[in-house]
Amino acid sequence: MTALQFVLETSTPNGPRAGIMKLTHGEVLTPVFMPVGTAGTVKALTPRDLRRAGAQICLGNTYHLYLRPTTDVIHLHGGLHNMMGWGHPILTDSGGYQVFSLESLRKITEEGVQFRSHIDGSSHMFTAESVMGIQETIGSDIAMVFDECPDAKADRAYVERSMERTTRWAQRCINSRTRSDQAVFGIVQGALFEDLRAQHARALSAMEFEGLAIGGLSVGESTEEMYAMVRFVTQHLPRDRPRYLMGVGKPEDMLWAVAHGVDMFDCVLPTRNARNGMLFTDDGELTIKQAQYRMDLAPVSRECSCYTCSHFTRAYLRHLYMAKEILYSHLATLHNVHYYVNLLKRTRAAIVSGGFQEFVEEILVRRAAGNNRKSC
Repeated sequence: MTALQFVLETSTPNGPRAGIMKLTHGEVLTPVFMPVGTAGTVKALTPRDLRRAGAQICLGNTYHLYLRPTTDVIHLHGGLHNMMGWGHPILTDSGGYQVFSLESLRKITEEGVQFRSHIDGSSHMFTAESVMGIQETIGSDIAMVFDECPDAKADRAYVERSMERTTRWAQRCINSRTRSDQAVFGIVQGALFEDLRAQHARALSAMEFEGLAIGGLSVGESTEEMYAMVRFVTQHLPRDRPRYLMGVGKPEDMLWAVAHGVDMFDCVLPTRNARNGMLFTDDGELTIKQAQYRMDLAPVSRECSCYTCSHFTRAYLRHLYMAKEILYSHLATLHNVHYYVNLLKRTRAAIVSGGFQEFVEEILVRRAAGNNRKSC
């Protein structure tokens, strides 16, 4: 089989799309939210939990998996799917964002990036070729190219040099491919400069990538700036390939991006915020530690069919959180991941049925009203 087949079921020019991605480990219906499993696990959840929550595809991170447990251990298991017990699609980030966030611990050259591990300070080198090799050992269904993600406040001259180097690295990633069962996505950079974004989108669209991502957003720019750039970039991406907005994951942001032609999302918000006491619903977020939930016998959401909402009350979840019980993280994460995954599933159904605009307007109104009430 080819590494990726993408079929659009329904779409409008520069508008919402419903598609099917056929990958080595299964089909993925888009638009889709992908839970983040940085180190080969979505924190607090088993693969069985993920499937019951409706997850179709999850993420791993090349940087973190390379450092720990190392590619030797992953290779011993026959790849990440076997190691983590997940028989469905996996996308691996290239680790570029993580490396470039280590500003005081790395040095960029044309060859690649020399960096020191955040774990033990040991020295390592990432190149386009080595990053592709690591991801081929991991065996992910979708591998991301090695790219540089400039700071949102970087000046134009730096962004342009960085973008051009990322383009050269992207071609080297393509040249080093050896697996026919692994798709590779390019990553469009260019910060907040429209002409650079358009230039990079054209360059990467001309390369042999199965999909394209929009990188370098949600890194310090305003929401308005992010929205404007997503709307602009999607107009310069091929219609027949999946579009992935990296690291953007507020429910409102995802719905807005879907409206402008984005197919794939990932974000740590549902898992991280769950552990910190925030639960997502159509009626806004619940901060479970608040005293108002101490005697509340309602589920997190009466509309939610997840295991947590089907069996436990807000009062019990608050008790677990306040008592620092491990079970809290599991139940809260299960709910949030279920909510995110199914928000995109419901969005897809609305696109197919022709009711997308009405669906989005209802969700946005409810969430705004709920969050406003809770902030008063």
